[in-house]
Amino acid sequence: MKNVSLAGLFFLMFILLPEVAEAQCSMCRAVLESEADQSTAKGINDGILFLMVFPYLLIGGVGYFIYRSRRNKNKIS
Repeated sequence: MKNVSLAGLFFLMFILLPEVAEAQCSMCRAVLESEADQSTAKGINDGILFLMVFPYLLIGGVGYFIYRSRRNKNKIS
């Protein structure tokens, strides 16, 4: 029962969180479009690109360690 309620809580949390995120994106868009020099918009876009790099690095690192461990396992066999 505890696992079911915990899973239900996570499910509810993941369902409700995108609503909050979408609301913030519309506010960012309104603020960034109202600026004349667009320097803040460029900074926000650079920050988004910077944050996008880390998931790919993590997945690549995990993939590399899996590859290396399987290669070492095959060398031992």
